[in-house]
Amino acid sequence: MILPLVAIGAVYGGFRAMSTAGCSGTVRLSVAASPEIAPAIKDAATRWLKTEPRVGNECVAVDVTPVAAAEVAAAIAGESGAKLSGVGQADGKTQVPHVWIPDSSLWLQRMRAARGDLVPQVAPSLARSPIVLAVPEPTAKSLGWLENKLTWKQVLDQIVGDTRINPGIVDPNRDSVGVSTMVAMASVRDQFGAEGDALTVGAVKALTTGKSEQPSGLLARFPRDADPRTLSTAVTLAPLSEQALHAYNAAGPAVPLIAVYPDPAPIALDFPFAAMPRLSPNRAAAAEQFRSVLTGNDFRNLLAAHHLRANDGSVGVGMTLGPSAASSGGVTPVPDPAVISKALQMWVEITQPSRMLAVLDVSPAMKAQVPGAGVPKQQVALQAAVGGLDLFPDSWAVGLWSFSTGHHELVPIGPLTAQRDQLRGAIGGLKTDTKGSSGLYDTILAAYKTVQQGWDGGRGNSVVVITGGRNTSGSLSLDALVSSLQKVENPDQPVQIIVIGIGSEVNQAEMQKIVDATGGAVFVATDPSKIGDIFMKALALDDGR
Repeated sequence: MILPLVAIGAVYGGFRAMSTAGCSGTVRLSVAASPEIAPAIKDAATRWLKTEPRVGNECVAVDVTPVAAAEVAAAIAGESGAKLSGVGQADGKTQVPHVWIPDSSLWLQRMRAARGDLVPQVAPSLARSPIVLAVPEPTAKSLGWLENKLTWKQVLDQIVGDTRINPGIVDPNRDSVGVSTMVAMASVRDQFGAEGDALTVGAVKALTTGKSEQPSGLLARFPRDADPRTLSTAVTLAPLSEQALHAYNAAGPAVPLIAVYPDPAPIALDFPFAAMPRLSPNRAAAAEQFRSVLTGNDFRNLLAAHHLRANDGSVGVGMTLGPSAASSGGVTPVPDPAVISKALQMWVEITQPSRMLAVLDVSPAMKAQVPGAGVPKQQVALQAAVGGLDLFPDSWAVGLWSFSTGHHELVPIGPLTAQRDQLRGAIGGLKTDTKGSSGLYDTILAAYKTVQQGWDGGRGNSVVVITGGRNTSGSLSLDALVSSLQKVENPDQPVQIIVIGIGSEVNQAEMQKIVDATGGAVFVATDPSKIGDIFMKALALDDGR
């Protein structure tokens, strides 16, 4: 059953028809609207209710509540027992409204991915606010960004390589602007291969240093004055909605923000009108009547008063657009749920704190060349390990083993902030053991137990094995290893095994039996140029779940 909305903070509530004469009852419509558009929705409701709308013989009442989209999404998912990744549990105060107006259709796509019947399949957009890169005016001048159009690759190059930029972002798991930004950044990663991968990882890592949980927290980190010391420590670039930037500047800050419109345009906020499924016929009719008045010139002017464009991109009285805004390109459509999920997973895979033991094969099998590549497996493995180390965030804890006939601890599991250089040096010093053999199975079991003994509930816990051959020595057979892993596994303290095989000698079916015992994945790289992509896939799994 759909429950009436309980207010969080102020409620624009109780808007009733002016007269109830002749009404047989009241159809009450609860509307949860994102705070950016809630005032305009409230004003439209006030005007509409003065016309005494009715459904049959019943009068209409409308309650409008400004509430963040993430809170409503959590309430909808919680009421239905669905899981919405990254949003967290419902706060216990927000209930499911009859009409939901989130800031973006991205939320509806995420809800549909969780379960197909949580939100309507059709939800017309009411307004538009493009996503911009907000840059303090002094920084924009020094970068030459006042008039220039920038591609996303140029933006990421600057984020990674320019010390004048201190980026920030609101957690994309709970913020539409953040999701839109991740989708745009993921396109760079897809388009430019290894270079795009490195740029995207570097930019996401930089953004996390200025991450905020709420938009208000991010806005508070912009500079309050233009002296060099303040600019060096404040946020000097962050994705915002055009509406948020205009509202910030309207307050008269000492350092105004400049809007940079990147190309291609990120997915704009569009404020869809979502009449929730399973409404009663009268309530559904009231919702449709209300939606019909949220159009036209009058509503366009109400939107303009709150720095929002109409759905077609035009602006009402009192709102002006600069030249760069007016020529900011086309509208990027809301993508499929799979694209959104992939972009959010990219954020998770780079920022999720993890505790990992890396285990590198130095057995004689690593002397062999990768077929068709002309380089030894050992060289590919070491390059992959060093490249992966550069991708790991400082929040991770990482240790390093090598193995041939037996295994050797080179660096114990510890925080990367304290031992990144030590790990890099240990990897660089590894040599192939030309006289040994491969105790792969014994090593995997020992590594698993080591990670399990120090299990950390605040992190993903994993063993990542890079190998180029098969088990040729040791006390365990494949079946014995699988049986031993099943015996020591603790479902309440999961440890994943991720195997990265190099070359065709790695038996993927055997490795799959091992990871099936504990959870994890097997990746086999027959092409050394793909090892970077494989490492990123492994990172995506490395959250211990």
